Amino acid sequence: MISFPWHDRALSPRERAAALAAELTIEEKLAQLGSFWDRPAGAGSSEDGDVAPLQHAFDEARRPFDEAIAHGLGQLTRPFGTAPVTPRQGASALRAAQERIAAASRFGIPAVAHEECLTGFTAFGATVYPSPLSWGATFDPDLISQVGAAIGADMRAVGVHQGLSPLLDVVRDYRWGRVEETIGEDPYLVGTVGSAYVRGLQSAGIIATLKHFAGYAASRAGRNHAPVSIGPREFADVVLAPFEMAIRGGGARSVMNSYSDIDGEPAAASALLLTQVLREQWGFEGTVVSDYWAIPFLDIMHRMTPDRAASGALAMTAGIDVELPDADAYRRLRIAVERGEFDEALIDRALLRVLTQKAELGLLDAPSEDALPAAAVPAEPDRDLDSASNRALARHVAEEAVVLLHNDGTLPLGASQRLAVIGPCAAEPRTFLGCYSFPNHVMAHHGPHLGIEVPSLVDGMQGEFPAAEITYAPGVPILADDITGIAHAVEAARAADAVVLAVGDLAALFGNGTSGEGCDVEDLRLPGRQHDLVEAVLAAGTPVVLVVNSGRPYALGAYVDRCAAIVQAFMPGEEGASAIAGVVSGRVNPSGRLPVEIPRSPGGQPHTYLAPPLGHASDGISNLDTTPLYPFGFGLSYTSFEFGDTRLSADSMTTDGAVELSVSVRNGGDRSGAAVVQLYLSDPVAQVTRPVQQLIGFTRVPLEPGQTARVRFEVHADRTAFTGRGLQRIVEPGEIVLRVGPSSRDTEAVRVQMTGDMRVVPRPHLTTPVSVSR
Repeated sequence: MISFPWHDRALSPRERAAALAAELTIEEKLAQLGSFWDRPAGAGSSEDGDVAPLQHAFDEARRPFDEAIAHGLGQLTRPFGTAPVTPRQGASALRAAQERIAAASRFGIPAVAHEECLTGFTAFGATVYPSPLSWGATFDPDLISQVGAAIGADMRAVGVHQGLSPLLDVVRDYRWGRVEETIGEDPYLVGTVGSAYVRGLQSAGIIATLKHFAGYAASRAGRNHAPVSIGPREFADVVLAPFEMAIRGGGARSVMNSYSDIDGEPAAASALLLTQVLREQWGFEGTVVSDYWAIPFLDIMHRMTPDRAASGALAMTAGIDVELPDADAYRRLRIAVERGEFDEALIDRALLRVLTQKAELGLLDAPSEDALPAAAVPAEPDRDLDSASNRALARHVAEEAVVLLHNDGTLPLGASQRLAVIGPCAAEPRTFLGCYSFPNHVMAHHGPHLGIEVPSLVDGMQGEFPAAEITYAPGVPILADDITGIAHAVEAARAADAVVLAVGDLAALFGNGTSGEGCDVEDLRLPGRQHDLVEAVLAAGTPVVLVVNSGRPYALGAYVDRCAAIVQAFMPGEEGASAIAGVVSGRVNPSGRLPVEIPRSPGGQPHTYLAPPLGHASDGISNLDTTPLYPFGFGLSYTSFEFGDTRLSADSMTTDGAVELSVSVRNGGDRSGAAVVQLYLSDPVAQVTRPVQQLIGFTRVPLEPGQTARVRFEVHADRTAFTGRGLQRIVEPGEIVLRVGPSSRDTEAVRVQMTGDMRVVPRPHLTTPVSVSR
């Protein structure tokens, strides 16, 4: 029975929201625009587990739960992701909290429960999938959509409504600590894979939250929270592009602001970014949530406002609807409204968006017999968050993501050799897990137990090579300055037929690891004394398979000529050991491709393959050579792929037309494998400097030995668009070059003449349709 208009499902969500909003007092309105985080008090340093710098400063604004919900509540912050609780414990506590929130509200409105889900549901005992950088390495959007759907299903089953993922920042500097959280350094790859994850997550009823909008990864010198110095063209064509794809193409329903300031204006205070671009240009109708404490940062860090209330007024005016993780700045706006210093219409604007989303989620439905709308009640409190199907999916992604960079024929290794597994990443399973995985993000502060089974690489090698004699030596720690174990590692190497040398990262927060939030680096040398270990083991003379398991690319030019093989993994998750060992044994035919370049030398940063001509090799103009050791899109296989017979449907097209490019791909080897066909665009002459090349299309093509496929890309003229001199997105007549091949370095070029008038394209085609026939 319908008791209030907002319970009426025959009305649109916006109509239901408007009916409820009209009944709320200003205190009740503001309560819907904040959150509550039930976290331990007194966590005043990163060593104690801060989720953001200066967390101790924000603890001063903490309120008891009953006080926080006195007028209702908009969101609950991380009910599962703050401390280790079982699914039943978490679901029971969440239901109890929702009952108290509904009882405290005059109209029984539950809260939206949100969680992190960057490498899986960030909860105790939940599957840890490969890092987003591994998503990019798969070049497989359909698979990543499955990951999003699986994560979303687990979250929704235990009562969660919103996920703070995916991260759509494009890598601009490998020294930045959060490279592991990105999908790669190309906006098309990031946007395509990120949009697929959004569709998967939202198919399960979870609101996806794009972050960090925008520019966060372009900070000076790759330092966390540092200012962003970027021109409007680079910002539009590189930084904003994936967000537009995920909103217009992926249907994302929430956005989270960046901490950084762009040319002096913090994203949290930018009406240009949060209202004009996001809503007026792109048509976004969802909610904008603040990154944790980004609104207080306006007075504490950016020093744009004199106090917390002024920060709230500035952020809400710019377009932030919900303050996370607590309600501090926004709850102070009541006094400003009463004094005539702030327009209540801006509160109503944010409120309507928030309540509309609650209606869409079912949180404004009439309560059932247990006094809560069904959407607020956990449906499956005993959910297995690390099910066999989850682990199989995690293994599938990890296997597709491992990249074989170099192989002199040593790989695959024989089944019964004497193997030395050496290195600091060989026996530490946490190296497979990203910073925002529950074991590294939370369990690192609760003892050694991870909450899930994560085999180490040593475990994986023993399982993969049961007939081999395997010895293990760590050599050096991951980061600490200790070389006392190198001698033992060298002895183990000399006694073996082959060495698997595992180096790389251990993710953590704010300088407590080698990768992750706040773990930025000066250069791209391997962390700690790992370089010394590699040099010593290589000098032993035994063939070395270098396994780099990292959250960023490291410079490998000093080793490549002396390694038998190099395998790159980007934090491949709880099934990473099986995936890497499978590649080493040959059980897995590697098909991962680089979503970032592998540098030759540790300096010369920042660099990206998207640079214009003078950003690449400088022909002697500079003594720094930024030519990568391995280019974007590169990866080897245990079979061979032959590209040829490239055809164009026409050698010209109009500036509003399209052309089809097709290419033949053949598996010329003796085992099945997956080719990754990549299409790049070059614009030889343009009114502004353009990247030497940029990815505009790709597809994975599984092929049996001897099998051939024809891959067709439909390239609309809009795919050549860029931001011109007048800061408008344009399609310009003239010659363009389309390049197709297995990587950005190995391509065949065809030329197309663009004819007609220059066009301004405010809403261009965002993707390149592709089809495959065999």
